[in-house]
Amino acid sequence: MLHCFDEHHGPLYRFAWRLTGSVADAEDIVQECFLALMRPECRFEARRTPLRTYLFGAVYRQALKRARRKQAPPQPELPATPERECLLAELQQAVARAIGDLPDGQREVLLLAHYEQLPLAEIAAILEIEPGAVKSRLQRARAGLKDALAAYAPNPERHA
Repeated sequence: MLHCFDEHHGPLYRFAWRLTGSVADAEDIVQECFLALMRPECRFEARRTPLRTYLFGAVYRQALKRARRKQAPPQPELPATPERECLLAELQQAVARAIGDLPDGQREVLLLAHYEQLPLAEIAAILEIEPGAVKSRLQRARAGLKDALAAYAPNPERHA
């Protein structure tokens, strides 16, 4: 079990933090998912689904439960950055806001695809939706980010 924890904790924690925007909630969610694996009533079946897929799904469902209880869309809190990195910090905040402003379904797919680099089929299994829906949500999320972050894109006409 320790190997399982070491292997999966980091990606699960990052995903939970990006979904909730809270260090405490992310820690609680991941801990609860691993504890659930050890309970006799655990529904994980290795022959049906890979452990990673099961755990990401468990984190996703736990985060949804917490978000419903709070009734507010999660906004990731970015850590303070040194002054010399002010521009980078501004861009990071803009990206975090743009991702946070995406509809839930698009945000979840984007986080799993880009930050956790999961294949579309695995994302579909985690979110319990069709692979085509994953692809569609990912395309809409990317288009939404492109529009939301257009002001930060380099303008090639300025350099001409």
